[in-house]
Amino acid sequence: MTAGGLVIWSAVICVLLHAARPGRSPLGETGAHRLIVWGGAVFPSATLLILLAYALWLMPGLRPAALAARGEPLRIEVTGKQFWWRIAYRLDDGTSVISANEIRLPVGQRVELTLNSADVIHSFWIPALGGKMDMVPGRTNRLSLVATKAGNYRGPCAEFCGPSHALMAFSAVAMEPDGFRSWLAEQAAPSDASEGNGVDLFMKHGCASCHRINGTEAQGLIGPDLSHMGSRETIAAGILPNTTAAIARFIFEPDVIKPGSKMPAFRMLPPEDIRAIATYLKGLE
Repeated sequence: MTAGGLVIWSAVICVLLHAARPGRSPLGETGAHRLIVWGGAVFPSATLLILLAYALWLMPGLRPAALAARGEPLRIEVTGKQFWWRIAYRLDDGTSVISANEIRLPVGQRVELTLNSADVIHSFWIPALGGKMDMVPGRTNRLSLVATKAGNYRGPCAEFCGPSHALMAFSAVAMEPDGFRSWLAEQAAPSDASEGNGVDLFMKHGCASCHRINGTEAQGLIGPDLSHMGSRETIAAGILPNTTAAIARFIFEPDVIKPGSKMPAFRMLPPEDIRAIATYLKGLE
């Protein structure tokens, strides 16, 4: 595409310089007709046709099934919900590592993203790494990406999905392969931080009915998975820093921070209970 664009650009510049040449004699009617036909119709049509044929020839090899045949890619399942992201890393042994609102990618390794939606149409997009793709209820779409440089990239939901659409984001963290493997092994391990009374209050106040924490009795599937929550860079789908104070605030007033969120507000809880739960969640690393 770049080479074809350079050819067209060079031809246009040459014609422009010729037209601007001082002392140039006027172009006759026959010459003008030839320029229009060959320069304005034949040349661009032939060039674009060649580029189209080349692109069509490449497309089958860029589909996820063809890419998988070249080597087993890492498979990550992403489900869009109002207004957060459920992330599941599918391991070779058939098990899964569940997370939320943050995606980790190994640098230099192809990743196949399986995209679904649990409610309305969302759109998955990491602008620095690839194009956007819709997440449609009842349909599974696939997107293939390769991160070529380590870094932290922000991804938004690119399709209006409700009152907190603009507050539905995620972090895509590209890591060196060794670091990614270590991180994935840590995520697969239990994450219970049982010090203090935060875990008891978490269970007592019904948080476990909606949230899952690997290694505990909390196995809820309605809300985001909170296993190893303390290791994430943000909370509330990319809109708040991952601090104890921010976690406590979100527990107290999720409806204010994220309008339309299905999480109920816990304003009735004593402030010390909210702080204890937030401290417990922050400690899940």
